[in-house]
Amino acid sequence: QVQFVESGGGLVQAGGSLRLSCAASGSTFSGRPMGWYRQAPGKQRDIVAQITSGGITNYADSVQGRFTISRDNAKNIAYLQMNSLKPEDSAVYYCKYLFGPGANSWGQGTHVTVSS
Repeated sequence: QVQFVESGGGLVQAGGSLRLSCAASGSTFSGRPMGWYRQAPGKQRDIVAQITSGGITNYADSVQGRFTISRDNAKNIAYLQMNSLKPEDSAVYYCKYLFGPGANSWGQGTHVTVSS
């Protein structure tokens, strides 16, 4: 059973930084492309960053240049480094595999609140 546990969220002032972590289990982590998603109240859940098994990354325009996705295949953990945070980055952040077995599994998410 694929499971994800996100952590690292919190309250931060605009311009600050947070580092989110995503611990994955139940599948072969190293060979699976992963993504970080976020959902603000009243809005749909959108992908903000993705990383292939080989470390190739892609970002939503809204976070390009401020967020960095990475992964540690030895630890089965994905990270999202978020810098220069803005109030509009406030959301619940989730991680999951992009496709394949378990790609419909979502963790509980981690809350990020950016105050102005």
